[in-house]
Amino acid sequence: MSSFRKRALDEFASHKAERFYVENKPVSQYFGQYVFDIEKMRRHLSAEAFDAVQLAINEGVKIDRGIANQIASGMKSWAIEMGATHYTHWFHPLTDATAEKHEAFVDPAKSGGVFENFKGEALVQQEPDASSFPNGGLRNTFEARGYTAWDPSSPAFIMDQTLCIPTVFVAYTGESLDQKTPHLKSLQALDKAAVDICKMFDHKINRVNSMLGLEQEYFVVDEALYRARPDLMLCNRTLVGHIAAKDQQLEDHYFGAIPSRVMAYMKDFETEAYKLGVVLKTRHNEVAPNQFEFAPYYTEANLAVDHNLMMMILMRKVAKKHKLKVIFHEKPFAGINGSGKHCNWSMVTNTGVNLLSPGKTPRTNLQFLSFFASVIRAVYEHHHLLMAGVASLNNSHRLGGGEAPPAVMSVFIGTTLTSVLDSIEQMSIEDASAEISSLRLNIVNKIPEILPDNTDRNRTSPFAFTGNRFEFRAVGSSVNVASAMFILNSAVAQQLTRFKKLVDALVKSGTPKEDALIQIIRQYIQESKLIRFEGNGYSNEWREEAKARGLKGVSDVPEAFKVFLDEKSLKLMKETNVLTEREAEARYEVMNEIFIKKLQIEARVIGDLTINHIIPTAIKFQNSLIDNVLGLKELFGPEDYKEMSESQLATIKKISGYIKTLREDFRAMVEARKEANQLTSYPEKAAAYSNNILPYLSKIRTVVDKLEMLVDDELWPLPKYRELLFWR
Repeated sequence: MSSFRKRALDEFASHKAERFYVENKPVSQYFGQYVFDIEKMRRHLSAEAFDAVQLAINEGVKIDRGIANQIASGMKSWAIEMGATHYTHWFHPLTDATAEKHEAFVDPAKSGGVFENFKGEALVQQEPDASSFPNGGLRNTFEARGYTAWDPSSPAFIMDQTLCIPTVFVAYTGESLDQKTPHLKSLQALDKAAVDICKMFDHKINRVNSMLGLEQEYFVVDEALYRARPDLMLCNRTLVGHIAAKDQQLEDHYFGAIPSRVMAYMKDFETEAYKLGVVLKTRHNEVAPNQFEFAPYYTEANLAVDHNLMMMILMRKVAKKHKLKVIFHEKPFAGINGSGKHCNWSMVTNTGVNLLSPGKTPRTNLQFLSFFASVIRAVYEHHHLLMAGVASLNNSHRLGGGEAPPAVMSVFIGTTLTSVLDSIEQMSIEDASAEISSLRLNIVNKIPEILPDNTDRNRTSPFAFTGNRFEFRAVGSSVNVASAMFILNSAVAQQLTRFKKLVDALVKSGTPKEDALIQIIRQYIQESKLIRFEGNGYSNEWREEAKARGLKGVSDVPEAFKVFLDEKSLKLMKETNVLTEREAEARYEVMNEIFIKKLQIEARVIGDLTINHIIPTAIKFQNSLIDNVLGLKELFGPEDYKEMSESQLATIKKISGYIKTLREDFRAMVEARKEANQLTSYPEKAAAYSNNILPYLSKIRTVVDKLEMLVDDELWPLPKYRELLFWR
């Protein structure tokens, strides 16, 4: 066995299950202790400062600079009390990671020594520069100012003795350089459009929050084995590796007993998550070996995104203490399921009404159907943009693979609601009104009787209605979900606004309001019918049918990115005030740039593995076979050895052919990279990388995986799938 792999396996053998963050107290006693939440604000802020923060959170009122000093003083007092020594503006650049630049609370005192200081101006706004983040041309070298500005709607928290203040990140011109800014704008647009519809039914409604529950899938591997795989370390996925004889085909890992070492890690992670105010409700084994999932309780969408990113940071930190590595890549291992984030999305009013929950009266059902039909109409109108929003190099290995949502958008609503919508579409206004009056979709909660849910489940649908929310299942596991959710929020806001205008026009012409609502609901049902699909999204028949319906899928990632610059997409962003045309163009550039750089890294890594690890190992094994054949010839003579060495000779020839193929593909891939790198346009270069370089990764992998099954296990340099996935 190679010394590199042997050292990793020896180190792995010493890793045991341990707990590090033991709390022998009920969760309620330490929940949120590291969060500057409402109760802590009430204790540490003046009444004036507290009211100002509440107005900023609930109504978006700008905080006066003088009040900001009071807030900063109270926040500093609490943070120092909790052991914090530094603070940072915590923001979400266009890299799908988070960013932070730490500043110490201490300033030098005139009389010597230091004193703790934190002013309102440091809380509200900072200039971290941060000019090296991708920006799509929004920041030139000679105008590189970038500003972070406090987001009061997401509470500050303490991690590693640092006060983290959630912020937006914008250019000197005010253009967004992050994921949070357009997400916040989309939430504002959705709030306004939804409230306008709600007031048709209840004048007490003055706010609508987008709610989000994010299920997070991830893999866990032993840290020593991870370090022995250059591809995992640098690309977060295995670029080579033959599938194990046993993987997920027995489905014995799914919902099985959680391995003790992983359970110890989960308990410690959950303890720290509770301290950060995140309500984790669910943990379980997923389908693939060593794949797991956690799900928090749903919360307001902006906060849900921040919580998810906080958890990704925390999971990596806690895993390291357990000598484990958490992998968020969408497809780290070939041949088994990949990972995603399932975004459970709904809208809830300030009066506590879930607008996507069917009602008990004709009036509430009419309200439900107004929003339900508008969401489906929005998804149909911008189905390609929504799928492009989840497209990436990572996610391209997962989507459409018969294990995750297909690469073409569809909406699943279940047989009951399909029947309701079909009935409304086909009947007269009077009959439709009667249908809505008799609509009863709530399930009576009787125990032990369990009645079937009216929406069932369809794991092959990218966008499925699950009773009182839609589940957007196509988002990748490694990304900041704000990059996809701002598109959904904007699209729904646009359709709600259009819905209101159409209803108002009918009412103005003399149509009774309820009849007008039903008429536009029916119009939306008719207009969006092509996006609804109740069958198997993995089937070849659906691919053909989707094409016939005019639904565009994602088959080539850089090609899909182009939809961001379509006239319809730009109009959407302009109407909702979420992105300017320049900002949309910048994001298009950044998506292509990131695609190129990730693929560049993968091409370099697989080239290094092939030339410096795989081929030398194959030659070493081939030489041992040659020595064996020569030894047989010397021992048995030229006549008898032929039959005895036939198998070895065939293997020697096969290995020679594989080595030749690998060298040729490697050289061709390098030449293709050189040609692509001559291109100066990111979109053109991304297309070249996708068309001319990406295929070589698959070709090289196929040959390397064949060699893995030929070469002596003792010689193979990399930990194999059976070791990476079945170490527990």
